[in-house]
Amino acid sequence: MLKEYRKTATVKAEQFNPDEYIPEYAFNNLERVPWTTSEKLENMLSILKTGEPKPDWRIKTIEGDMKINPGDWIATGVEGEHWAIADDVFKKTYAELPVIPKMYADTIEEFKANHYRLNEMFDEWDWNYYEQELIARSWLDGYVVED
Repeated sequence: MLKEYRKTATVKAEQFNPDEYIPEYAFNNLERVPWTTSEKLENMLSILKTGEPKPDWRIKTIEGDMKINPGDWIATGVEGEHWAIADDVFKKTYAELPVIPKMYADTIEEFKANHYRLNEMFDEWDWNYYEQELIARSWLDGYVVED
């Protein structure tokens, strides 16, 4: 039977832009000889335009080297593993963690440590709708404390 699941762990991610920064686990695999016709044509055109072959960016993953294109995202999982995610897929799948004031974070942690329920936190103070949504999202998904 097919069931639905949601992701429960947070990941760190950065958008790959080799013109600005190349992470240590990313590399340009120029020594690889292109084997498909389209790759050969792309490299020939690139050499004609720029004098250099088209970059073949890769990242090291637990499953071997993985192709990555500028604009893709590099995710880092809870075990420090990396994988590439196309920009459109990343934007549909992931959202930044909410940034909350330290007071909110301390309150969430206090209520969780004392085994209170989320609704008890809302009963304790007079929160507006936006604050309730922010607190609920932070309680469930995690958060970043604002500077």
